[in-house]
Amino acid sequence: MKKLLTAILAATVALGMSAHVKPGIEVLRDRGFEGLKGKRVGLITNPTGVDNNLKSTIDILHEAKDVKLVGLYAPEHGVRGDIYAGDTVKNTVDPATGVAVYSIYGKTRKPTPEMLKDVDVLVYDIQDIGCRSYTFISSMGLAMEACAELGKEFMVLDRPNPLGGTKVEGCLTEDDCTSFVSQFPIPYLYGLTPGELATYLNDEGLLKDGKKVKLTVVPMDGWTRDMTFAETKMPWVLPSPHIPNPEAAIMYPVSGILGELYYISIGVGYTMPFKTFCSEWTNAGELTRRMNALNLPGLLFRPLYIKPFYSTCKDKNIQGIEVYVTDAQKAPLSLVQFYVIQEMAKMNPDKAPFIKGNADSKRYDMFDKVSGSKQIRERFSKNHNVADIIDYWNKDAEAFKAKSSKYYLYK
Repeated sequence: MKKLLTAILAATVALGMSAHVKPGIEVLRDRGFEGLKGKRVGLITNPTGVDNNLKSTIDILHEAKDVKLVGLYAPEHGVRGDIYAGDTVKNTVDPATGVAVYSIYGKTRKPTPEMLKDVDVLVYDIQDIGCRSYTFISSMGLAMEACAELGKEFMVLDRPNPLGGTKVEGCLTEDDCTSFVSQFPIPYLYGLTPGELATYLNDEGLLKDGKKVKLTVVPMDGWTRDMTFAETKMPWVLPSPHIPNPEAAIMYPVSGILGELYYISIGVGYTMPFKTFCSEWTNAGELTRRMNALNLPGLLFRPLYIKPFYSTCKDKNIQGIEVYVTDAQKAPLSLVQFYVIQEMAKMNPDKAPFIKGNADSKRYDMFDKVSGSKQIRERFSKNHNVADIIDYWNKDAEAFKAKSSKYYLYK
């Protein structure tokens, strides 16, 4: 057993030494926990909040001299990652540290004054995936609002955007589609790190009532905007069950909007989350031919035959395509799902999702919220044609990129 533990320790140290990028928590530690010493600290985190040796930020701050960790704040999936997607997180106590855990994914999404009464500074450390509908950035923004209202400090320990720092797609969230999956008026893919996004929300007056929080961002060391996550050499810790690796973070925007309809299998429930488009009525070979004939940049498709273990099409033999992203920067990631629906509708017009009875119309509201605009569904559903939405979908991307670039922390 002693030899095994020694081997594990050596492997862990080697993992940390191989990383080319230091996350914010390591930079904070290198700086002697500047900004936290002598203060009562709250922490919003999950299992992705680790250093490059996989030590949890919870444990690092709990052990830090002159830092008093007084509260943990649990987003979707919980601070230790033991809560399934969508399940309510409850108030509890972290067994490893004895620190109180407050839920901010349940009836309460925004920390209350009671939750923050003993906190001087609230720290955020979560690996995000760069997509607006992923709820962690909503938790971050609402926590910033709470701190602004109560005069508390807010600190972001920065981490990479696994899509890189230049990938921007989708229209800004519109007022009637603002929700926890589209909390702020930013594009679907926003091309910023968590620290950059926090600065953008704060300085652009996008927090409630335009209030600003006293914000500190602890930047990464060694990250550049053109880096893939693999190039960072950092260990990947899955931020949710269906994002098991960095590739899944790239695939999430490929099919995540369509996935809200539970209409066809997008690979959730199989071994390829967000990577497939399959159904009982699709001809795999024909759909593959059609998708490759579109010559979409940075994308290839192959025929696929699967039998999902759970979720949509559970235990059914289905077929369709597997998506290969060969160049994520060139690929129109978020439009892939609309091109697929377009081609499926041409093959089987009676199965098009927005024809009554084919997809659950009760799911349209969530589809709209994730899209950030009702216009996308309303325009697309007329002909099931990407040409009807592409200009609207892309209308805000370049302006947002120009506006947000002044908040870049990295070249």
